[in-house]
Amino acid sequence: MILRPGDRAPDFRVPDQFGSTLHLAEVLRRSAVILVFFPFAFSPVCGDEVSALDDLRQSLETESLPVEIITMSVDSKYTLAAWSEEREISLDLGSDFWPHGDVAQSYGVFDAYHGVAERGVFVISRTGTIVTSRQVARTETRDFSVDVAQARALCG
Repeated sequence: MILRPGDRAPDFRVPDQFGSTLHLAEVLRRSAVILVFFPFAFSPVCGDEVSALDDLRQSLETESLPVEIITMSVDSKYTLAAWSEEREISLDLGSDFWPHGDVAQSYGVFDAYHGVAERGVFVISRTGTIVTSRQVARTETRDFSVDVAQARALCG
C-alpha cells in the first residue's frame, strides 16, 4: 500500500547516474523533496516525464526555492547514466537496482510481479514527513504542477 500523507518517509541511500550517493536524510537537511518513481529508462512516457521534471528542477533553482526533485527507478546506474546523457538530463536519477526495488517497496509503489516501480510521487517536508502522495497507472503521463505547488507551499 502506498505511503500516505503524515507517514514518515523511509530513508534511503542509492547511487545516482553520476556515481554519487543519494541519501534522503542528507538532502532533507537543505530542502524539501519531490520524490518521483518511474518504471523504466528509455521508455517514451518516462522520458517525457523526466524531461519535464528536469525543466521544473531548473525553474525551482532559478526561484532559489529549497526544493529538490529526486527520481527513482529500478534501472542500474549505468543505464541511467546512458539515458541522462542521451536526453541531456542533469536531474538526480536514483538507481533502486539492488536490492531490487527496495526503496520502491518501502514507499509502497513496487510491482513485484513485473519487477518495476509504479508511477508514485511523494512530496516530503524537510522534517521527513510525507505531505502528499499519489500513484497513477503505468501508461499515464503525470502532470507535476500539483506536486511542485505543494512543495512551493512548504517553502512559505
